[in-house]
Amino acid sequence: MKNNKKRFKVILHETDKDGSGTKLIEDTDTGITYMYHYGGGGGGLTVLRDDEGEPDFAPEK
Repeated sequence: MKNNKKRFKVILHETDKDGSGTKLIEDTDTGITYMYHYGGGGGGLTVLRDDEGEPDFAPEK
């Protein structure tokens, strides 16, 4: 039986007037939070890190 649970959840999505935007995305399996920024024909994805340089986990994990 296939699991229909989505692995990634968008927890914040902000856009600007110029069409660019930023999303915070949570990996629901690991709890790690990523930031995705797009605009001007490009984009980038990075893991968010805490003050000690470790991956930032969603508050409920």
